[in-house]
Amino acid sequence: MKVGARSFDTLISVRRPLLAALLATSAAISVQGCLPLMVGGTVMGSVAATDRRTIGAQADDAAIVLKGEGRASKITGELGRVAVTSFNHRVLLTGEVKDDKMKAEVEQQIVTIDGVKSVENDLVVAPVSSMGARSNDALITGKVKAAIIDTKDLYVNAFKVQTDRGVVYLMGRVTQREGKLAAEVARNAASKIKKVVKLFEYISEEDLKELSAKPASEQQKDTAR
Repeated sequence: MKVGARSFDTLISVRRPLLAALLATSAAISVQGCLPLMVGGTVMGSVAATDRRTIGAQADDAAIVLKGEGRASKITGELGRVAVTSFNHRVLLTGEVKDDKMKAEVEQQIVTIDGVKSVENDLVVAPVSSMGARSNDALITGKVKAAIIDTKDLYVNAFKVQTDRGVVYLMGRVTQREGKLAAEVARNAASKIKKVVKLFEYISEEDLKELSAKPASEQQKDTAR
């Protein structure tokens, strides 16, 4: 059966997203060889290489970020910039605000969001940072993640990296060993890093082994710690 030029283009356009997804998955696996493999709907591989939050916690964190940034922008308007980062219901606030009153108001609003367990308020009273400064922060974040990927016994998906005003914040559910190593790696990842702040939720080596031994279905039933 012949396929016309238009039909062929349509076929390619439909398949292109799938091809892109497959290529992205392949690239991720090649970058960090211990990522999980999806077979028949079951995740195969060690939890050490994956996000150690439950699926529910990940969804909650995404909702917290969305709601938090929306509430913050209503308070600051053009007089401030607030970046909201959430990991396992623990929130980090970074950016600039007009004064201490605005800083407190933003935190008060974030605390009332359903699911938020704690707030680390690192907002600074200062003019809103330039696009150039924020681009540099994004570059630093990329370098830190790349350095983690290149480090044996560290898995980038176990960490959340946020950079603001040259300060690198590291979050994640990690062991003391992993946290110490990640901080050292981050400090040497880029020349313009001012400091590295660890905001980890620590688990024991025994906890990590237990998580790694559990089937994916059981891991998702666990409550977020």
